[in-house]
Amino acid sequence: MKYLILLWAVIFVGNANAQKVQSLFNGKDLAGWYSFIKNRGKNNDSAGVFSVKDGLLHITGQEFGYIVTERKFTDFHLTVEFKWGEKKYPPRENRVRDNGILYYVVDSDRVWPRSIECQIQEGDCGDFWLIDSVTLVIDGARTQATKNTRITKKKDNEKPTGEWNRLEIIAQKGKCTHIMNGEVVNEGTDASLRTGRILIQSEGAEIYYRKVDISAL
Repeated sequence: MKYLILLWAVIFVGNANAQKVQSLFNGKDLAGWYSFIKNRGKNNDSAGVFSVKDGLLHITGQEFGYIVTERKFTDFHLTVEFKWGEKKYPPRENRVRDNGILYYVVDSDRVWPRSIECQIQEGDCGDFWLIDSVTLVIDGARTQATKNTRITKKKDNEKPTGEWNRLEIIAQKGKCTHIMNGEVVNEGTDASLRTGRILIQSEGAEIYYRKVDISAL
């Protein structure tokens, strides 16, 4: 009897944990997201900047813009897997490849909306960008409320260009943690933003995503 009770408990906990993780990207289409392209507006991606093929989200980078969730999130653990493509476009054709995950996105659509960014850029994955006066406490001191504030990662754990990387963002009760390939690379507390949508950029470089999963905390 005790064995059966224990087995039921294990099954229950396992099912609860399985239900907790949600895939924001289904590998088939962009259900649950909408696009915004600079100078084109909402859901007007006639150039095909964002597409899904063979289970991958493909972002050409040819135009600046993004896809953003229709839902808002507060406390969460986000996991994405990405790798760089080959193509780069003006005005960044001679610069390092750039992309990013913005979270706690608020206000109206524009490039770029008020939010916290986890930078995805060759050599800089895990940096914070605090957009439009957002602030964090870093190493005991609150950042200045500026148009764009950068907080450089504490360590580098990005894999070489062309390989798959695993990026995690844990945001809970104002604490924001960026994890690259299993290593914490940046962290801040007491965020001035604590709820909003999640956004994936197009910013001049080709990139692929094969996983975008979220767990509520």
